[in-house]
Amino acid sequence: MFSSINESSSRGGLVVPGSEGLPCSFPTRLHNWIEFYKAPIPAYQTPIMVHRFEAKLSWMGNSNRPLTTNTAILPRHLGLVDYETAWHAMRSFTDARDSDTADELWLLEHPAVFTLGQAARPEHLKNPQSIPVIHTDRGGQVTYHGPGQLVAYVLFDLDRRQIGIRRLVEILENSVIGLLSEAGIRSGGKKGAPGVYVQGRKLAALGLRVRRGCCYHGLSLNVEMDLTPFQWIDPCGYPGLSVTQLRDLGVSWGMEETASLFMRHLLTELEIKG
Repeated sequence: MFSSINESSSRGGLVVPGSEGLPCSFPTRLHNWIEFYKAPIPAYQTPIMVHRFEAKLSWMGNSNRPLTTNTAILPRHLGLVDYETAWHAMRSFTDARDSDTADELWLLEHPAVFTLGQAARPEHLKNPQSIPVIHTDRGGQVTYHGPGQLVAYVLFDLDRRQIGIRRLVEILENSVIGLLSEAGIRSGGKKGAPGVYVQGRKLAALGLRVRRGCCYHGLSLNVEMDLTPFQWIDPCGYPGLSVTQLRDLGVSWGMEETASLFMRHLLTELEIKG
């Protein structure tokens, strides 16, 4: 599991030059990140602190050509983040970005939550128990997020990359399919039901939103989690659909290794090979 970001901690937050020690909300930190990109020193050369965790930002791109906002993706390992916090942050980031804003890939986990996409029907939420239910603006129907599930949010300028939403769905699905092939597992997509399946059981779910030519939301991949809450819904609107996870398929990768492999295959699919 990734290290977590505690949104309620007075000591949490992003520390950028000139703002050391100032706690701020996640959307505010995003605003600081956007401003930080415009600083004379490139952001990828500057250490940042996220909840007292220090790491250098690493750009993903082709080492054979200069890194630009057209060819690079900035990955962020955000840990355990409340769903609504991440959702509103994605919207804020998308609204604030411009033609010079680099694309980002957010890798994180959520506390237990059911989310209902724009096509969701209430009858597919059979018995939510005490788990929160959130109506969100992504495409798709109902799904479950919880610790032990890798969530990859793709904040991409689709117009700049010259790819459509259907092509992006293929890219995300193929990234997971390629990841699984490294473990010797055959998987595939399903026409009319986006996601990745292993012997009819769903392993990864997708849901996206496009605004102003830019997308957000993304993909969830079950790694090592409690799958019980999926029994309380019709996953993705399909009654009786079985779900699975890497652990049950005999794959022992942890969250960080899975995230690293996913990023590598995503780059391959985007033809931005490092």
